[in-house]
Amino acid sequence: MCAMLLADLGAAVLRVERRTPVKLGIERPLKYNLLLRGRPQIAVDLKDKSGIDFVLALVEEADALIEGFRPGVTERLGLGPNACLARNPKLVYGRMTGWGQAGPLAQAAGHDLNYIALTGALAAIGRKGAPPTPPLTLAGDLGGGALYLACGVLAAIVEAGRSGAGQVVDAAISDCAAHLMTNFFGMHAAGIMSLERGTNFSDSGAPYYDSYVCSDGHYISIAPIEERFFAQLVETLGFKAAAFPPQNDRAQWPHMRRLFAERFLERTRAEWCALLEGTDACFAPVLNVAEAPGHPHMQARRVFVEIDGVTQPAPAPRFSRTPPADPVAPKAAADTPPAEALAGWRIADAVADWIGRGAIGGA
Repeated sequence: MCAMLLADLGAAVLRVERRTPVKLGIERPLKYNLLLRGRPQIAVDLKDKSGIDFVLALVEEADALIEGFRPGVTERLGLGPNACLARNPKLVYGRMTGWGQAGPLAQAAGHDLNYIALTGALAAIGRKGAPPTPPLTLAGDLGGGALYLACGVLAAIVEAGRSGAGQVVDAAISDCAAHLMTNFFGMHAAGIMSLERGTNFSDSGAPYYDSYVCSDGHYISIAPIEERFFAQLVETLGFKAAAFPPQNDRAQWPHMRRLFAERFLERTRAEWCALLEGTDACFAPVLNVAEAPGHPHMQARRVFVEIDGVTQPAPAPRFSRTPPADPVAPKAAADTPPAEALAGWRIADAVADWIGRGAIGGA
């Protein structure tokens, strides 16, 4: 995800793949592995010295290298920070792990759910009386990992341009997911956030910040936190403001929830969209991934694009002067001639030599 984001924003990114690919995660045809879009792949034998030499030759040209092995693996390969910075003192060396480069859990296997469990994030997500709800992999791997590594790498590249010195960026998902929780740690310290799930204003506790089912079985969302937006929702739904429960009277939240639930059951999702969408009531329909690309707002802003027959999110954010091009569909290293994968790199001039030495595959 980090490499995809950087490529989406215009960086020339080269993925170094194993000569014999290893199955990782949930397998699918390559065209649907969207996180590999936007960058060529090259197969390198990292168990052979010539393969290591090839990667170090790439390092000499690169602004940054990112790796996602367990701590110590790249050092054993001969591609650790010391070896790479010796070849390119301005290199930014980005490291992605779950638990970090050091600490009691550094060498333990884990996944997104484990990392956010340790930070306080998972315990805070879910309905009252229900177990914690896994929030896809948004809070850990993607938000707490990929985005933080990209931000750290870009910041370090800016600093290297000023100082002339590179450095290591250690983006542990558990560190970064904890950082995402900063606001909620502050609210808990202030005594305005309960440790009980589903009882706070933004975790489904508040009836005015939640989703509701409509008469057709589809859902809508409301989130009028501010008093004036709440008042507009109440009025638009046809309630008399003077008789409606006060917004933040927690004792009356169960009654307010029943009123909202009963009212939203009176119409279909489309009918509620016609009445509320575009108002200041803080409303939106709850769309699934098949529906979202067809929404008029998403279409007007071209939030989704189709690449090789696969609908997917377009690059974000947006730039006024240097807008990124649409991504290129993923392509296997075996289907990419090395000269094509290395286009724009100085090392491409010696591609035949590297192939002859067995460092990379291809002809």
